[in-house]
Amino acid sequence: MGLADILQFLLFIILLTALTPLLGGLMVKIFEGQKNFLSKPLGWIERLAYRFAGIDASYEMTWKEYATSLMIFNIVGIVVVTMFQMIQWHLPLNPQGLTGVSWHSALNTAVSFITNTNWQGYSGEVTMSYLTQMMTLAVQNFVSAAVGMAVVIALTRGIARRSSRMIGNFWVDMTRGTVYVLLPLAVIFTLILVGQGVVQTFLPYLEVVTLEGLKQIIPLGPAASQIAIKMLGTNGGGFFNSNSSHPFENATALSNFLQMLSIFLIPAALTYTYGTITHARKHGWVIFSVMLALFVVFTSLSLVSEYTFNPVLGYAGVMEGKEVRFGVFNSVFFSSVTTSASCGAVNAMHSSLSPLSGGIAMLNMMLGEIIFGGVGAGLYGVLLFVLLTVFIAGLMVGRTPEYLGKKIEAPEMTMVILAILAPCATVLIGTGISVVTPTALSSLANKGPHGFSEILYAFTSAAANNGSAFAGLNANTIYYNLMLALVMFIGRFAVIVPVLAVAGSLANRKYSPPSSGTFEVDSVLFGILLVGVILIVGALTFLPGLSLGPIVEHLMMIKGQTF
Repeated sequence: MGLADILQFLLFIILLTALTPLLGGLMVKIFEGQKNFLSKPLGWIERLAYRFAGIDASYEMTWKEYATSLMIFNIVGIVVVTMFQMIQWHLPLNPQGLTGVSWHSALNTAVSFITNTNWQGYSGEVTMSYLTQMMTLAVQNFVSAAVGMAVVIALTRGIARRSSRMIGNFWVDMTRGTVYVLLPLAVIFTLILVGQGVVQTFLPYLEVVTLEGLKQIIPLGPAASQIAIKMLGTNGGGFFNSNSSHPFENATALSNFLQMLSIFLIPAALTYTYGTITHARKHGWVIFSVMLALFVVFTSLSLVSEYTFNPVLGYAGVMEGKEVRFGVFNSVFFSSVTTSASCGAVNAMHSSLSPLSGGIAMLNMMLGEIIFGGVGAGLYGVLLFVLLTVFIAGLMVGRTPEYLGKKIEAPEMTMVILAILAPCATVLIGTGISVVTPTALSSLANKGPHGFSEILYAFTSAAANNGSAFAGLNANTIYYNLMLALVMFIGRFAVIVPVLAVAGSLANRKYSPPSSGTFEVDSVLFGILLVGVILIVGALTFLPGLSLGPIVEHLMMIKGQTF
């Protein structure tokens, strides 16, 4: 790793920190319904959406109404996206004449895109037509990200409001997130990507003759527009099978840097939005700092592992499985960003990372989508740990825990624990079942600890709604399509519903003025305690699994054995 790599790392952090209050401040105005510079050019789209859907924008919902609307919207989405894939053969914009998708792959893909996971057990360029890519998958890239933002805004209102049963309107929050945040950013980023050489066309695939005289099919399509929202919405689903290592998706070093920055952009900015709405801006920066600190430490550890001498191959900085255009640093850096933000886009094969680097990528997801995490999902994920930290701190000093003027009691903590443990349970149970099921084991490309890591990574990625693949596992089977679809559904909605329940409970609480015994949540001490709780509760839960996979593989690699 050279000086240029270090400077790029620092530039990334500086730009992310500088952009956070700018976008975060704009989102305060958007979700609070205040006028902003986007109101005039885009306001008609919002009003048209309400009129078309028959939505009363002034009506507010209880948490149960909010959750019911959200679940109905997503379940209907799963049905529509599944059916669309299965009948794509009969629909237009299919110049390659691609057939319908099998029912189990279509169901898996539908659940994947609806839950903002974007796990793909198929090769995009030989499976999905242009219309399917745009009308179903790209649309879900927008609305699934908007759903995540809506949930965290509802939780923010629940914490900020006093003695109220209402937490907002799901349809309004989702519409505003789509129209004013995701859509304009995606348009701007699409134009930038096209300028960098990312393809955007409706032409059929090209057949060319290589220098050797052989014929080769060059896949094309409206890729740039989908790459933009897949990054900004922390979706991660690739237009092409090789995802962001494909030159038509990620053409240059600049496009690679901007794609990484765009992944963190909205999740980071939401910490400022949260701090502003709750009148605790300094606390919002503490949350941002905790996220950033975890990211820097884990990324540094991953880079150190990747640049350490490999005794099996006899050199450091192994390029196997990495794109030559990006090299070791940008491959590892990208892997850390995408797994920290539950994005799932990849520009290298994570299976080819050193065992510890691959293990850190898994750990990023295992922590519960809290190192910036998904759009919206990252913030409400870390707020669960914030509430848990406040509760533990309150018990330590013998006081009723208080957080931003709200007493934290048993009902909230029940929902917090449920939301934290549900994804963990699905990862461990799903992995445990798979390692003793012959059908599941037949999909492995490797044996031993590396093969175990393939299974563990798949279930971790699904439960964390990340969607990145370790590679090597043939997941496009009935067993994995159904198992992972179930895990993705639980990993998304077994967190969202408890979060909304916490929002409703806290919104109904009276304000408790701070006293001499109130634990300050805008201090360095709180940040350190929050990191400790995240590592103890999140990391230690998965230590046995990591020990059987990447840790054992690392120790065996030192002795000269590989898998």
